[in-house]
Amino acid sequence: MTTKLDKPVRREITVDDRAYTLTIDPDGLKLVEKGRRKGQELRWKDLVNGDAAIAAALQGSLGD
Repeated sequence: MTTKLDKPVRREITVDDRAYTLTIDPDGLKLVEKGRRKGQELRWKDLVNGDAAIAAALQGSLGD
């Protein structure tokens, strides 16, 4: 049996020697460089609908 995701879960990961915080919550995923506020977000709805690539490209075009 699986556990329902009803509150945010935060984990630290390292990518290319940089620390990031990954937050998984009922709305989706958010990956933020440690010490920063802005990052990449991906909503579950976009992932399920196949719009994840479009959403990622749009966020990338908006810049930091």
